[in-house]
Amino acid sequence: MDRPPREGSSPAEPSPHQAVLDEVGPRLKRLRAQRGLTLAALAETTGISKSTLSRLESGQRRPSLELLLPLASAYGVPLDDLVGAPEVGDPRVRLTPHPMPNGGTFVPLTRSPGPLQAYKMLIPHRGTEPDLRSHEGYEWLYVLDGRLRLVLAEHDLVLGPGEVAEWDTKVPHWFSSADSRPVEVLSLFGRQGERMHVRARPKA
Repeated sequence: MDRPPREGSSPAEPSPHQAVLDEVGPRLKRLRAQRGLTLAALAETTGISKSTLSRLESGQRRPSLELLLPLASAYGVPLDDLVGAPEVGDPRVRLTPHPMPNGGTFVPLTRSPGPLQAYKMLIPHRGTEPDLRSHEGYEWLYVLDGRLRLVLAEHDLVLGPGEVAEWDTKVPHWFSSADSRPVEVLSLFGRQGERMHVRARPKA
């Protein structure tokens, strides 16, 4: 028969695995707040009910792969970032591609959540009729390979390798490969309009 702990003895320490699991909920809540998402918006993106998301963030629901995988995809971060899994000495960076809603693929390059995120994108030819959209944020694009057609309000531009464009995403915009070959770009995106801070500039 198990004996009760003696008076004055310390309670058993939680296992390392339990400590990791206990941190998942607060980590998910912080990540959602940093991204400026409501539970309703996250529920619509992931297909997980608001009540389940709330219980997961408060620690009342045990995290599982079935719940964490769609959350990792919605936030564009590796699963390890949600769980807070310890590093095991592998220095390689594993990049996970994700499909873009309007075609193409993006790979998150920023490992930690924050106001400014970096992505590598492969953008296909999306037709010749622009479907302009606008939303909160600020975007910076650098063309690595191929030709990018970028429409910003009344401006219709074609950018080649080494060329850069930046704009407030509240301006109606649309981009596509300018020809039949996908275009490869780097993107820096500030969800709330954050921009890069240039600390040094070359002399004219």
